Amino acid sequence: MKPINTVTLKLTFIIYYCQCNFFIMGLRGRVPLWEFEGETLKIDFFIINMLYFSVSRIFNKSQELFRQASCLIPGGVNSPVRAFKAVGGKPLFIDHGKGSRIYDVDGNDYIDYVLSWGPLIIGHAHPEVIEVIKKTAELGTSFGAPTELEIRLAQEIKKAYPSMAMVRAVNSGTEATMSALRAARGFHSLHGGQKRDKIIKFEGCYHGHADGLLSKAGSGLATLGIPDCPGVPQSYASETITVPYNDISAVEAVIKQDGKDIAAVIVEPIAGNMGCVPPKAGFLEGLRRITKQHGIILIFDEVMTGFRAAYGGAQELYGIVPDMTCLGKVIGGGLPVGVYGGSIEIMSNIAPQGSVYQAGTLSGNPLAMAAGLKTLEILNRAGTYDLLENRSKMLEDGLKDAAIRAGAKTKFYRVGTMFCSYFTDHEVSDWESVKTCDTKRFGRYFSLLLENGINIAPSQFEAGFMSTVHSERDIEDTVKACYEALIKSS
Repeated sequence: MKPINTVTLKLTFIIYYCQCNFFIMGLRGRVPLWEFEGETLKIDFFIINMLYFSVSRIFNKSQELFRQASCLIPGGVNSPVRAFKAVGGKPLFIDHGKGSRIYDVDGNDYIDYVLSWGPLIIGHAHPEVIEVIKKTAELGTSFGAPTELEIRLAQEIKKAYPSMAMVRAVNSGTEATMSALRAARGFHSLHGGQKRDKIIKFEGCYHGHADGLLSKAGSGLATLGIPDCPGVPQSYASETITVPYNDISAVEAVIKQDGKDIAAVIVEPIAGNMGCVPPKAGFLEGLRRITKQHGIILIFDEVMTGFRAAYGGAQELYGIVPDMTCLGKVIGGGLPVGVYGGSIEIMSNIAPQGSVYQAGTLSGNPLAMAAGLKTLEILNRAGTYDLLENRSKMLEDGLKDAAIRAGAKTKFYRVGTMFCSYFTDHEVSDWESVKTCDTKRFGRYFSLLLENGINIAPSQFEAGFMSTVHSERDIEDTVKACYEALIKSS
């Protein structure tokens, strides 16, 4: 049985109270309250106002579940940013989702812009995706053997991302990036004539929690203020060179000094793990030019931007062809998935065809493959990306206008269906500028939005996402709630 929305329940009680009041007056032969019963009218409005203003969201069940979880799971959550550490309060425990909304265990509903951190581009529990998952599950959930679904998804990915001539499915974005880096290093060892161990990554970009990628990373590390992660051997971390995002001159300087030792440059082409930071004009082009010049493999981490910046991701949007690409999120339709791929020259070195080893018990599992295929089929339908752009632009215009009307110092950035409002009056282009944001005000803003039924990421350093099922009414209600939250959070 689905939980009853507490706000709806209270409002229903208010209406019922009013109806009963008027009915009793009728039995007594009274004329309408608003004409003669002034004193009674005042009492009635006083009671109704008390009831109305007590209509706030109740989180008792979520809080109790968080108490239980905290005794069994580190921090009470299975991924750190979910814990609300950066915004205060305790995390919501979700009962179910449908379309553009999620419903917590206390019966509260929210217009959702987290969308499971990006995968749900066609909304929660899309009926066609649910149906194909059910049908696939009836045949078996996993076999540890190849299925036709893996081939079909690989074909669809190759159509959308021609740079990925060969792909390998894994179970997460972290697996995809760490495997891609191993493939890049292995390629140089096998074909480059010398061993290259170093990689370049960018401050504020997050590529999963593999040891070599946690230095000055975004996402949960930025949210929790963890600059470098204990437990990572210094000898391993020393192979990662971190430079500012959007700074091509810094990349050139590093490559000039250590170019012969650098196997790969990995980058979020749109930095979605410190909000939504677009690349400056010439930045991605500069990366492509300098990596080609020095024989360094350029890896686009499109786990987040894949199918969101455009159907063909950031590489389609900006016209840049990387050597390797990592995907995830959308291609699993809400189930665990990751994919990495590139040219046949690079990917043919992966075992069992080559000697660069990578494996996974559940890699290419039929449920994720089927859900991903159905999601891509829906995205391929005529008008889908026009609709996504229309809704995303409507939200952008509304939020910018709300900030102006509220006199709030914010900067709003959007690329495709990804967006972020920063609480700063400075332009945002890298991690240093992102750090100027007023995170305390963001925390107040977040809590006010949650109270008014809008769910955004519980961190200033995370992107928001649009879906095909967010309606114009959803967006109008969101803009109204954001305006009020901007006023009250100042």
